[in-house]
Order: sequence, then C-alpha cells, then structure tokens
Amino acid sequence: MITAKIVKGGTILPATEYIAEEDYDSWMVRGLPKAGDVVVTTEAPLGEVAQLANENVALAQRIVTLRGAEGLLQNDYLRYVMQGAYIQGQLESRATGSTVKGIKQSELRKIILPIPPEHEQIKIAGHLRALDDKIQLNHQINQTLEQMAQAIFKSWFVDFEPVKAKIAALEAGGSDEEALLAAMQAISGKGEAELTRLQAEQPEQYAELRATAELFPSAMQDSELGEIPEGWIYGTLSDLADFSSNRISKDELSLETYISTENMLENRKGVCTASSLPSSASVPSFESGEILISNIRPYFKKIWLANKSGGRSPDVLGFTCRHKGTNEYLFNLLYQDDFFEYMMLTSKGAKMPRGDKKAIMQFGSVIPPIGLMKYFSERVKPFYVLATSQTRESESLESLRDTLLPKLLSGELSVSNIEDQLAELEEPAHV
Repeated sequence: MITAKIVKGGTILPATEYIAEEDYDSWMVRGLPKAGDVVVTTEAPLGEVAQLANENVALAQRIVTLRGAEGLLQNDYLRYVMQGAYIQGQLESRATGSTVKGIKQSELRKIILPIPPEHEQIKIAGHLRALDDKIQLNHQINQTLEQMAQAIFKSWFVDFEPVKAKIAALEAGGSDEEALLAAMQAISGKGEAELTRLQAEQPEQYAELRATAELFPSAMQDSELGEIPEGWIYGTLSDLADFSSNRISKDELSLETYISTENMLENRKGVCTASSLPSSASVPSFESGEILISNIRPYFKKIWLANKSGGRSPDVLGFTCRHKGTNEYLFNLLYQDDFFEYMMLTSKGAKMPRGDKKAIMQFGSVIPPIGLMKYFSERVKPFYVLATSQTRESESLESLRDTLLPKLLSGELSVSNIEDQLAELEEPAHV
C-alpha cells in the first residue's frame, strides 16, 4: 500500500501497510497503476512526487496517479517536472486548508505543464535520472557499509566467534599460538594459507589482525545470560550510556539540523530533511556522535548515528557514551532487534506505544572490556565517515538536480551543455 507518508523526496520508502489480494479490485476502483506511472500526494503532505517501479501496489487516499499522454508526455519527464519549483508553486497556490493543505482533483487538472518536444523530454529526464542513479548508488553503498559494521559486531559481541575459535583450537590439543591463529581466521575470514601470504605481503595488516585476536579471551564463564567470554560482564545500558539533556534555541536550527520522529526513517534507514521546525522556543540538542532513537512506536526501529549537531524533538531520545571513543559500539548495540523488542516490551500506551526511559536504561547486555569497545569503534569508524561523505555528496547531487530542472525548462541551459558535467558521475564509488 502506497500511502502519502511513504512518498518522500522523489522516492517511495518501504511500505508499512498492505492490502489483501482478494480486496485489490474493489479497492482500486479509480484504475490500475502501471510501472512508470507518477504518484503525487494531494494532502498531508502536499506535492510529494515519485515514480512507480512496478505495478504490484495499491494506492491509498491522498495519492493520485499521473500518466503522460502517449506521443505527447514522457512519464520520466513528468516525474521531474512535477518536482520542480514551477509546478510546486502552482500546487501550493491552488491548495486549500490552513492547518493541513490539500488540493482537489479539479484544481490539480488546471496545473500548467511546460512540455518541450519528446526528444528533449527524453534527454532532460535521462540526465536528471543519472543524478538520481548516483544518489541511489550512494544509498546502496551506505547500506553495505552498515551491514559490514553489523556483521563484525555480531561476530565479535553476539556470537563470540573469535573466542569460540580459540576454545575449539585448545580443546583439539592446539597450542596458544594455534588458538590465536584460529581467532585470526575467524576475524578475517581467511584460511591459514591466506594468512601466511598476508604476513609476507602486508606485515602491518597482519600485525594489526594479530593484535585484534589477542584482545579476545580463550575461555567462557557463566552469567545471567548463560556463557559469556571470560572477563566480560553482564550489565545494563546505564553502564554504557546516558541520556543527553542540553538544549538549543529554535533560532539556531534549520530544516537540515532538526530531527523529529517524522523525519527519522523506519527500519534503521537514518534521517531525511525535516518538513518544518518546532513551535517551541527551544528543544533538546544533540552533538555529532550521539545516537538518536525515536521513542514513539519503537517497532518502527528509527535510529541514527548523528554526523552533525542540531536539535531534536522531545520524542527523540539522545544517547551519549559514558566511555569516550565507543560511539560506534553503542550505536551497533542499540541497532539490534533485541533492543527495539525490549523497548516495545517495556513501553507505555497501547495505541501509540512510547518507550519508558527508566526501563530503557535497564536493557541488559554482555559488556566487553572498554579497550575492545574502543577498538571496534576505531575499526568501523571509517565506514561511517565514508557513509557521511556519500550522504553529503547525495545532498549536493539533489541540489544540483533541483537547480538544473528549471534552467533546462527555461532554455537557460541546453541539454548538451550538461553532458560533460554528468559524465564523471558514471564512475561508481568503491567500498
């Protein structure tokens, strides 16, 4: 089900609502969508635009579907022109309502579209799509980076693979050196022959891998959670983090630096630009490196490792680390399904569950030595630095795309003039 709330920034976010197949025909009485159709939100919010990648969707209220007349209007071009300031201004001027603005279909039909020849439409849409493709590639790279960090976290702190590798080697009659080698294999995913080659060809990397393996014990001990690595403890979130409590004036905020539950994305997708600023004179603040989590409906799993400072809604919790240099460790800990399930289990309210701050701090986990938490954070920090760089590049590309469209439509900039500028975008980034 495509609802108005998941059409945002030119894309359709992951669905949160669905409709039974047997109800589809009776629901879609206004016509069936096709891949390539352009969807526009008519209210709450007004004027968000995206394009359907496939037709296996149902459309909710406050969504209209547009399809260009064959031989006259290309859907790809329609998508971009509907996002432009010229059309958005018309939508705004024809909308009604004070608190929530919306537009009637009769008024929507009066919108004036600039329609160049089809071959020009194809070129304009093609160049703008090149920018969108690069933005999407950056998004995919960021997802990969986050998955890499999570894979390391799970291996080290959930499955205890380096510890278990050492134990297995010792139980098989191996020496301490062989146990260390087994841990190195578990950490790197390399076989013995590959490690030998690594030692010869890249001794510094080999030495770092060995030092990492030495941080893990070679035995387990009993705890409230069952067996955990020797020397580690079972503790609570309060041992690792505090709630941040500083505030910031509304006057110091922009749409890019204000975070509310509305512009935090579901399923751990980070944040997007806010649509409005708070009404209160001041709000809680956050700093780069803090972990922000939406406290409303925890099952949406909205979490973000802040890469800038700003202000947040009171319904967004801000976590600071008790141990300097462990931000990435704390983020990956709170990223786990177990944490969000615990938030839901201890939340208050049925219709709109809200996390209990006191209970949240009692979330239990296995806590490794501070040195290992810091080492993990140092290990994965480059992932998040690169992800931030990719995100900022995407923001620049979005700005470029939005600047190019009116210039192309007005003739101020010809299609051929931008081809050289966009050619370099065809080279993908490497992870």
